[in-house]
Amino acid sequence: MKFVSVRGESPPVGFREALFRGLAPDGGLYVPETIPPLPDGMPTASTSCRLPSLAAEILTHFIDDIPPAELAAIAEEVLSFPIPLVKLEDNIFLLELFHGPTLAFKDVGARFMSRALSYFLRAEHRQLTIAVATSGDTGSAVAQGFYNVPGISVFVLYPSGKISPLQEQQMTTLGGNIHAIEVEGTFDDCQGLVKQALTDRDLVHSRELTTANSINLGRLLPQITYYVWALCLYRAAEISVSQEVVVAVPSGNFGNLTAAVYSKHMGARISSFVSASNANDVIPEYFRTGVFRARPSLQTHSNAMDVGNPSNFARLEALYRKTPDQMRRDIFAVSISDRETLDEMRRTYERTGVVLDPHTAVGVSAARAASERSAAATSYIVAATAHPGKFPEVVRLAIGTAPPLPEKLQDALRRPKQSTRIPADYGEVKRLLLA
Repeated sequence: MKFVSVRGESPPVGFREALFRGLAPDGGLYVPETIPPLPDGMPTASTSCRLPSLAAEILTHFIDDIPPAELAAIAEEVLSFPIPLVKLEDNIFLLELFHGPTLAFKDVGARFMSRALSYFLRAEHRQLTIAVATSGDTGSAVAQGFYNVPGISVFVLYPSGKISPLQEQQMTTLGGNIHAIEVEGTFDDCQGLVKQALTDRDLVHSRELTTANSINLGRLLPQITYYVWALCLYRAAEISVSQEVVVAVPSGNFGNLTAAVYSKHMGARISSFVSASNANDVIPEYFRTGVFRARPSLQTHSNAMDVGNPSNFARLEALYRKTPDQMRRDIFAVSISDRETLDEMRRTYERTGVVLDPHTAVGVSAARAASERSAAATSYIVAATAHPGKFPEVVRLAIGTAPPLPEKLQDALRRPKQSTRIPADYGEVKRLLLA
C-alpha cells in the first residue's frame, strides 16, 4: 500500500514514511492511494469476533512494513479496553469509545501511533520529536499514549482557557518527555503553528519532527477498525438486518468522521453518515453552499469540537473528488447549538438515566434531526466520544448535578500543573522545539 498527498505534488510513500512525516513535503495530508476492500465475510454476526483480531486484519491491508505478527501484537496492546455498543433508545445506539486511559475516543489512535513509532524507532536507534495541537481530548490522549515511550519527546500545544480544567490537568501533569505548551489563542492558532513547524525544513531535519494530530495516518487508520467493530456488535445483537444503519459522528477536526467514511468505502454496510458539528458550522455551511469558508473558531460547551478550519476535510474532499453533490449523498451535516446540546443532555438523562458528555450529546441530537428527515427504518449508531466525568461543569448545567469522577480523573486533579505559556507566535514555538 502506498500513500499520496491530497495536493498531488509529492511522490507516493509507504506507511513508515507517512507516519514519520505527518504531512507530505507539499504540505498536504497523506491518503491511501486506493481504498482496500474488507476481508471476505467481515463483519460477521459471530459473537466470537474480537476487536484486536479484527483491527489487525483490517490494518494489514494498509500497512505492509510492519509484519502481521507484530501488527497483531500492537493491536492487542492498544485495544486492551472494551468498546461496547449500548442501546440508548429503540433506534439509537452508543458506540462507547471512552473506556481507555484518558476516557476519550482518541486513546485508540494515539496508542496505536505511539506503538507503531516505537516499533520503527527500536529497530533504527533514532530519536523523534512530536508536536501536536489540541482542542481538548487529543492532547491528553497523545500525552498518555506517548508518556515514557523511549526515544520520543512530545510537545502539546493547547489554547489557554479554552479547554476544560480536567482536560488541561490530564495533559499538563505528566512531565518527563511530555511538554505542555499553553498558547494565547485558539485551537486553529495551535494547529497553524504545528503545521508551520512541520513545513519548516530546517526544524524537521534537526529535530526529526512529526505530528500526532489526526492529520497523521497513524492516528487515522486504527479508527477505521472500530466502525467495522460496531457493525459486528450490531449484527451479533440480532437487530433486524432490514434496517439501514446510519453512523453519527461528533466532528471537530473531522478525522473520526473520515475514518468512518473510509470504512464504508471499504465495504462496511453503513447506509450513510451524520456529521454533527457544534456552532462551528464550517462543514454544514459547505454542504448548504458548496463553498468551504474557514474562519476563527467559536468557544462552545463541546470544546473539543471547536475547530474553524478542520484539517481532515481535505481527505474527505479527496475521497469525493471535491464534488459536494457526491458527498451529500453519503453525509448529512448539521449544526447543534449549545442550547440544543444542553437540552439533549437533559432529555436523555430524564428518559434513560444515561449521562451524556456534551460532544456525544451533539451526536445524539444530530441523529434525532436526521431521523426526523427520514421515513426509512433506520438505526443510528452514535460515536460516544468522551466520558461525561471530563465535563462536570457542563453536565451540572444540563442536569443539575455533576457525575462522579472516575479515579483516573481524580488522580489527574491531584497532580501539579506543568506548562509553558506563550503567545501565538511561531518564533516562540520554534525556540521551544529546538531547546
